[in-house]
Amino acid sequence: MTEYRIQGKTGEWEVILGLEVHAQITSKSKLFSGAPNDFGAEPNENVSLVDAGMPGMLPVINAYCIEQAVRTGLGLKAQINLHSVFDRKNYFYPDLPQGYQISQFLDPIVGKGVMVIDMPDGSIREIGITRLHLEQDAGKSLHENSGKYSMIDLNRAGIALMEIVSEPDMRTPEEAGLYVKKLRSILRYLGTCDGDMEKGSMRCDVNVSVRKPGGMLGTRCEIKNVNSVRFMMKAIEFEAKRQVEILENGGTVDQETRLFDAATGETRTMRSKEDAHDYRYFPDPDLLPLELTQAFVDDIKATLPELPDDKKMRYVNGLGLSAYDAGVLVADQASARFFETVAAKHNPKLASNWITAELFGRLNKAGLEIDASPVTAEALSGLLALIENNTISGKIAKVVFDKMFETGKKASQIVEEEGLKQVTDTGAIEKVIDDVMAANPDKVAEYRSGKDKLFAFFIGQVMKLSGGKANPQAVNELLRKKLS
Repeated sequence: MTEYRIQGKTGEWEVILGLEVHAQITSKSKLFSGAPNDFGAEPNENVSLVDAGMPGMLPVINAYCIEQAVRTGLGLKAQINLHSVFDRKNYFYPDLPQGYQISQFLDPIVGKGVMVIDMPDGSIREIGITRLHLEQDAGKSLHENSGKYSMIDLNRAGIALMEIVSEPDMRTPEEAGLYVKKLRSILRYLGTCDGDMEKGSMRCDVNVSVRKPGGMLGTRCEIKNVNSVRFMMKAIEFEAKRQVEILENGGTVDQETRLFDAATGETRTMRSKEDAHDYRYFPDPDLLPLELTQAFVDDIKATLPELPDDKKMRYVNGLGLSAYDAGVLVADQASARFFETVAAKHNPKLASNWITAELFGRLNKAGLEIDASPVTAEALSGLLALIENNTISGKIAKVVFDKMFETGKKASQIVEEEGLKQVTDTGAIEKVIDDVMAANPDKVAEYRSGKDKLFAFFIGQVMKLSGGKANPQAVNELLRKKLS
């Protein structure tokens, strides 16, 4: 992969990136209370006395959220810590009524792991996972239609989050984008987070710094709560260039938290940020240390699904797909299910080609997810059956597929209604070939005098005259015989 460098007045600069991804745990209730997690509820509808920070209210750990965190750690091939501690992270913010956030600091539930991302050039990159810790989300401040006041919605307060922290191993916006997509894919396979960035159930904090290639690490800035992969990549590009400009003009980069403005494509200061001791972390006195048994972890491990990397290897080694095609298919669980339904009845490479090239192209153009495809896996299987039994040619199949996508009809119905069956009658094909040769005697003479490249011309004329219905293999064989 070509190295990503910022070109400044004093030469090239290297970009160092680390991500903190906040993933909302898929759970019916919150981390320390029984209040529901439902998205889209009326403001302050899903709030318990614990979430509201009422005096005397004690948190109680949601055991299912613990299972989900362990499940995620195992999916990331990370160390599961049998001993972990919940801490109070102290800071005042109006949408955090208790005045502190229950999080984990020195003793997180999940330790170091690694994630492999596939680069477009076929290479792979290993990105280290530093830790995964559990914490509760804060509420939300609303500023619209409230005059001079801010309104507070505490529905999100107390929702269980997994903060997944990477090592500063990424060097390009592209790598960061691929990392987030791969992480989202794994979480969805595991069923531990829906990964819906638009709804805020997955958000990224991006740590950006720059340095001269191979030099000392620079001062980092954290871009907070970026809610799309595209915006994250834009934020990285802007922030890296901003820091280079400051340094080349003799200034210093301040360690701070910044926000990305999607409207301007720029980052702006949110607040200064120093070190962790500013939060005055200490073990939460209302929660005992969390002690897990190895048997508990092993039981969860036994229920893990086949994850993207393992599925990809099975497709490559067992089904003969290219690494690229396999990677595209396993990136989304629904796409993998669609493929496996079709490949169960047809050649896997044929199924892969039609899904990745034909179906995905049309879905992208229509802005549809595969679950909403007008062509189901069973319908595509029906089309491939018509190709394999020579009812239609590959070229006609693409025309039929377009009509299937537009109308939702089955391939066999379209072929029957529009008379698209392939002509395999050799007598009928010979008649078309004779007509083409009779209409082009000069080309026939040229071909027979040694201009072999004219064969493609005759193929095209025969297919054109037959309306594309003549069996290509039969045309090829009969045409060579007659021309020679």
